[in-house]
Amino acid sequence: MKFLVVAPQPFFTPRGTPFSVYYRTLVTAEQGAKIDLLTYGAGQDVDIPGLRIVRIPRLRWLEPVPVGPSWQKLLLDIPMILWTIGLLLRHRYEVVHAHEESVFWCRFLKPIFRFRMIYDMHSSLPQQLENFRFTTSRLLIGTFKALEDSCLEAASAVITICPDLRDYVLKTGVDPDRHLLIENSIFDDVRVRATEPAQTSIAAHELVRFGPGHPVILYAGTFEAYQGIEILVEAFAKVVKRKPEARLLLVGGTDEQVLKIRQLADSLGLGDACVLTGRVAKTTAIAYTQSAQALVSPRTRGTNTPLKIYEQLASGRPLVATRIWSHTQVLDDSVCFLADPSAESLADALVLALTDATGAAERVRNAMALYEREYSRPVYERKIRRLLEIVA
Repeated sequence: MKFLVVAPQPFFTPRGTPFSVYYRTLVTAEQGAKIDLLTYGAGQDVDIPGLRIVRIPRLRWLEPVPVGPSWQKLLLDIPMILWTIGLLLRHRYEVVHAHEESVFWCRFLKPIFRFRMIYDMHSSLPQQLENFRFTTSRLLIGTFKALEDSCLEAASAVITICPDLRDYVLKTGVDPDRHLLIENSIFDDVRVRATEPAQTSIAAHELVRFGPGHPVILYAGTFEAYQGIEILVEAFAKVVKRKPEARLLLVGGTDEQVLKIRQLADSLGLGDACVLTGRVAKTTAIAYTQSAQALVSPRTRGTNTPLKIYEQLASGRPLVATRIWSHTQVLDDSVCFLADPSAESLADALVLALTDATGAAERVRNAMALYEREYSRPVYERKIRRLLEIVA
């Protein structure tokens, strides 16, 4: 089958939705599909046999493109619409795989070009407008809700990424036979063609601290407000009062975000006990995971399960996560140390993860078993094969 994948984000960049697009595309191509992938001008090319990446012109004055709804994405989606039409005019695609908001224009192009459409629903866009405080207009949110319902009805297949979205979609009346829950698992290294940017803000002498006698708590991901980084730093300030040898390593964030968190850590007297690296190469992030004694996801709000959770389940390291629906639709106390999204509760859970060796080992075993049973590559491949059967 000939696929057009429409991915309105900077692909590839190491964050949630681009990871999802990569693995969906990789496994679909491995099943024999030929794929054109339309995306933004920014991003790294990837090496997937059978894939051709098509980019709109790069508009640097709109970068960086933030996570979630933004005026930058709204403007970038104008050329995305035009390029989608151009590709449909020049090529005969049997299937269009529409990620995120691209489904809105693909839905109206579907009856004209007569392709089968996959709606890859990474979130409910009307909910995102509210969650990211993009607008409070009930008219605008209601309009997007009506559009979303129309897209769900028109789609040949619908993919959701977590149980919350699955339940939301099925309540709208989507036929369960054309719905698939395909979580955002991570199982292979991303094969990028361009050289990854070198790590920029952690010096060799800082790495020495993370040796024997210094248990490391690691957070790796974006530094958006809902990720709870400030609460994590405040919690760690309580941890070091009980375990002064502990270290907190924060990987990710823009320069501005890193500076803000650095100032918070210094105001709490953490000094060298808290290290911020900024963005690093994937290989460096993996090395940090392997050297950590505990991983943490301190998210404070949201309904979609973070992609990092699946990677953390498979890491062989004890996980601490906040007790919010975003996490608990996948996690429970048998696979991780759950805490309320407060500094006090999170600190207690972090100390327990570092000191309760028996409890930590049991949770790690259960987490890895859960990953193999529900989120591993063979499970993912079976779901993609089922998707291809639906749209065949």
